Amino acid sequence: MYFVYHSVSVFFSLVGIQLTVQSLSISSFYLLLASTDLPKSIKFSYPRLLSVLAPQMDERLTASARTGNVSELYRLIERDGNILRRFDEVEFVDTPLHIASKEGCIGFAMEIMNLKPSFARKLNHQGLSPIHLAVQNGHKELVLRFVEIDKDLVRVRGKEGETVLHYISKVGNPDGLLDRFLEVCPDCIRDVTTQNRTSLHIAVKNERFDVFQVLVRMIRKKDYYREVMNQKDEDGNTALHIAASSNQPQVLKLLLECKADKHVTNQDGLTALDLAHQHNNKEIINIMRSCFCPRVLDFKYKMKKQIIHHTTMASSLFSYDTDNISSDDRNALLVILGLLLTATYQATLSPPSGVLGQSSSTLDRTANTTCISCNWLRPINMSNSPTQISIETYDDIFGTVLGFDSVHV
Repeated sequence: MYFVYHSVSVFFSLVGIQLTVQSLSISSFYLLLASTDLPKSIKFSYPRLLSVLAPQMDERLTASARTGNVSELYRLIERDGNILRRFDEVEFVDTPLHIASKEGCIGFAMEIMNLKPSFARKLNHQGLSPIHLAVQNGHKELVLRFVEIDKDLVRVRGKEGETVLHYISKVGNPDGLLDRFLEVCPDCIRDVTTQNRTSLHIAVKNERFDVFQVLVRMIRKKDYYREVMNQKDEDGNTALHIAASSNQPQVLKLLLECKADKHVTNQDGLTALDLAHQHNNKEIINIMRSCFCPRVLDFKYKMKKQIIHHTTMASSLFSYDTDNISSDDRNALLVILGLLLTATYQATLSPPSGVLGQSSSTLDRTANTTCISCNWLRPINMSNSPTQISIETYDDIFGTVLGFDSVHV
């Protein structure tokens, strides 16, 4: 290092400029060189000495950032007042703030934030900002200091558009920073990556149920919760699609409670139920089938009332003085009852347009899997004395006709 400075001093002494080693700085070197009457060829070639000087300065600045030596930082600034300016001229670079954030040097990082707040939003060669590095290396106190100074640092997008909220959604929340991020900047939950994935997508994809619960609790408080719940990624999948395909029943139930749209299709035209069928996730299939929209519940209720009405009428007819009813009349009444129930059953298989709101593939599967027992008309025990038809429960008939394993109306 001394040799370099000595060479520069000798050079300037030859052109009539007295220069001491102590007074030399990179910026003053440029000014002095420009003020001389040297030929342009020499002026443009001699600055190559800076390629030797600059790395030495970089090493000292890097060392001070790594050790958190604020005093050394100011000594370097005293020697060269523009020592931090050149970082602004580079698009992607490890600034002293990046280095201090990685090492967890809070005092040094805060000093740089005071001098050059713009460094907090710069990305290094790996596409990471200082707050990304602090989170990744577990420096919780430094992260909290960052968000106290500038809460919007939570929304700085790094590589692939990931924010620190996306990162926590992927790796978990061991330091408890998630709640703080959502508290200081609640709208960060709407940020998406370059794959158009929200933190909700990422949490479900990486099976981070603890993170997922916190996110859902926050989303429910917002008037845009439906938008976030039904946000599609680049493949058209919502969080519900991911939960259905990866067999996460707890997540699925919570999403359905939050009014996640189970009829949304992805780019392949598949609903969450379709994906569950593809992966043969039986528990997910059962949960999805038992969760109907209000229109379907109303339809089922009307069908139930019709069945009860028809069976009650038939029972009353059979109970009315059966001694005076011929066998032909009894057979005719049985046929009529069978037709009524069959018509109702047929209506459940082909409901009015828009009732189910399901994709055609789902309806086809439902029709194929729905079955009715051949014994659904139970034998009627007729005797010489007036009696009623023996029907165990109306709910039993209703469940049989609709073909569902369990009916909840």
